[in-house]
Amino acid sequence: MSRRLAAVCCLLAVCAGVASPALAASTPDAPTNGSTATNGSVAPNGLTTPNGSTVTNGSAPSSDPSGRIVELYPNPVRDGDVGEFVVVETAGGENWTLSDGESTVAVPSSRRVALTSDPEAARNLTDAPVVESALLLSNGGERLVLSRDGHVVDVVGYDSAPSGERWLRDADPHWRPRGFEPRSVPETGAADATTFVLPDAPRVPLETLRDADDRLLLAGYTFTSERAAAALRRANDRGVDVRVLVEGGPVGGVSKRQARLLDGLAAEGIDVRVVDGERARYSYHHAKYAVVDDSALVLTENWKPGGTGGRDSRGWGVRVDDAETADELAAVFETDAGWRDAKRWSEYRRSATFVAPEPASDSYASEFDPRSVRAERVRLFTAPGNAEDAVVAELAEAEESIDVLQPSVGGPRQPFVRATTRAAERGVRVRLLLSGAWYVEEENRVVADRLNEWADSSDAPLSVRLADPRGRYGKVHAKGVVVDGETALVGSLNWNNHSARENREVVVALDGEEAAGYYAEVFAADWRVSGDGESRPFPVGVGVAVVAAAALAVVVGAREIEFE
Repeated sequence: MSRRLAAVCCLLAVCAGVASPALAASTPDAPTNGSTATNGSVAPNGLTTPNGSTVTNGSAPSSDPSGRIVELYPNPVRDGDVGEFVVVETAGGENWTLSDGESTVAVPSSRRVALTSDPEAARNLTDAPVVESALLLSNGGERLVLSRDGHVVDVVGYDSAPSGERWLRDADPHWRPRGFEPRSVPETGAADATTFVLPDAPRVPLETLRDADDRLLLAGYTFTSERAAAALRRANDRGVDVRVLVEGGPVGGVSKRQARLLDGLAAEGIDVRVVDGERARYSYHHAKYAVVDDSALVLTENWKPGGTGGRDSRGWGVRVDDAETADELAAVFETDAGWRDAKRWSEYRRSATFVAPEPASDSYASEFDPRSVRAERVRLFTAPGNAEDAVVAELAEAEESIDVLQPSVGGPRQPFVRATTRAAERGVRVRLLLSGAWYVEEENRVVADRLNEWADSSDAPLSVRLADPRGRYGKVHAKGVVVDGETALVGSLNWNNHSARENREVVVALDGEEAAGYYAEVFAADWRVSGDGESRPFPVGVGVAVVAAAALAVVVGAREIEFE
């Protein structure tokens, strides 16, 4: 398994006779993470809580709290799973054993140890003292029983083990790639900011790059902008510390245009890295941002002519002129660029293949100028980790209105969507504006009809429309939310489970009527002109390559529905 898949695993932990949450198999946008709780209850973050789980050998776990299984690493990214281990904690007594149903091994008492068949390899993978053991873990599923004096104390089981990921008992989420630790939500206080939308104001991101004096850290999903590349080269010539981090396996592949631009940057000594390979911690590095000196630029759009170049997509963006916010975002960049899954461009390029580019070339009149605003509070959400809970919390606290602009959304039970329907149930006015582009129109029409029918039957103030650009932009690609006209969320987070749980995403939350009011105005205009118009027909003469790329994006939708 070369990359993380959306359908991950199913894990059941039973400790001291009490059932712990089970990590259920996941598909992006499937109801409740694709699982059903046996008692009908759903725990946070898509976890389900079984009702009255028991040990299948007929022996119930004891109430003895002195021992437990705390960590599993069944599927290392090495041939033969070299380095796999189980970490066990025991706090008293003798005669501890760990069994997988086939083998039973002794466990040291009153210690925290990692049991492994290959101590030399495991020492580089865990901080726990390593003890050699004959126990072997199966990638396809295992059931481990910890006992003392023949009495079962703890049981942990899993259906399949994701490649390169650890199971951590007290962590959320339980399965984590090695090298990844969720971040807290930093709050950086008030700040000056520039709010803007695309395609109306492409000069803001470009001028921000051109103004770099000290550091320029650019992160993206794809990078095909000639003008952005030129700005990076000029900054490098001025002695600015320029670094680039992009995704190595975007839907549809890396274009020849991107390869040429990154070749040129690397040739001039710019540090270009690509998140890719078996050790990749994220399904996709999908974030779009830049740290320029003491400013943080956060975008919904890719670094391409159709995105930041203003040639196609409706996008949202913001530049926050605040050193603390910039430093927080720089820390995200360092985390993502500084581990073994971030390959140097020269290494990545040796085995990469590239596809023909199809750059956008349309032009649009500017309707919304950038605006200088004062944000009363700035927060940074990141996925995987804190973004899902943070966004749901924002929606749960809405009192008057929620406006959502997204290319598409998951089903009614997807956490973000469910939070909006719950808000509507308590009287909050909810509006969802989804893309009407040909490749998602049918899917979005089904979602819109279903939610609108629910709202009508429930007498809830929720409505969904498909965007009609009316020549003002090409398609909706923004991922934005405005809550109560007082908080705006701007970033790369798509409203599906995979984006929130498997991709690297960055969202900035701007509190204050000035900042939120700007995006509220743009949303209101886009909503108004979209009306309740009929679906647009499939465009005649669409190129075969475009159709194939869209079809590919749908096929790999289990990883992320993302059309550049």
